[in-house]
Amino acid sequence: MMAEDFTDKVVLVTGAASGIGYEQAKLFYENGAKVIAVDKKKVTLDVKSFKGDVSQKNFIDRVFKSIKTEFKRIDIVCNTAGILDGYSPVMETSLEQWQNILNTNLTSQFMVIKKALPMMLEQGKGAFVNMASIAGLVADGGGVAYTASKHAVIGMTKQLDIDYAGRGIRANCIAPGAIDTPMNQADFAGDGKMAKWVADQTPAKRWAKPAEVAELTLFLASDRSDYIHGTVVPIDGGWTAK
Repeated sequence: MMAEDFTDKVVLVTGAASGIGYEQAKLFYENGAKVIAVDKKKVTLDVKSFKGDVSQKNFIDRVFKSIKTEFKRIDIVCNTAGILDGYSPVMETSLEQWQNILNTNLTSQFMVIKKALPMMLEQGKGAFVNMASIAGLVADGGGVAYTASKHAVIGMTKQLDIDYAGRGIRANCIAPGAIDTPMNQADFAGDGKMAKWVADQTPAKRWAKPAEVAELTLFLASDRSDYIHGTVVPIDGGWTAK
């Protein structure tokens, strides 16, 4: 656990029922934060939680109405919710699938930012940690829709920071590689051949645990990283260094 005090900081984490989002919410809570956890599935942590689809504007509106009423501020947003696309190339990707991936991975982050930003600007301070992927930096980390969505998250994050850095806002994103989460369990199916191949292709020769990404998140959200702006931080065991 990082020696960081987030006492009374209000933190929103999307995708918090499992994987990276769960570990982020848990670690912020353990470090004193008031956590709001959002997911399609039930969040098992003992924190304020909402069950719903982050790609739906009405749901996002409801979450932020509650945040304004109960907490009256928001300090940190972790836009972590996301879905994979089965590595589908263009010819195997329907328009419906394309729109679903972009709505979940990108537009949901935009909608959350639109709601959180006015509150942060009024406070004069706030931090966004958006979830990208190595698929936002290089090809072959997903299919066409997933790769496009994660490249767009990086671009959106950079522009967000440039536009509002002078008003106390910081926006950065994380680009995970092979992380052992429920979202990636298909790679471990059967004899685990795919998971073994991924580990072999990763210079560090292993998959990371979601808690490792959570630790990085806390650093990027903390005052210790106050001069880190508009960047993407890979946590990929050396994958993108190849």
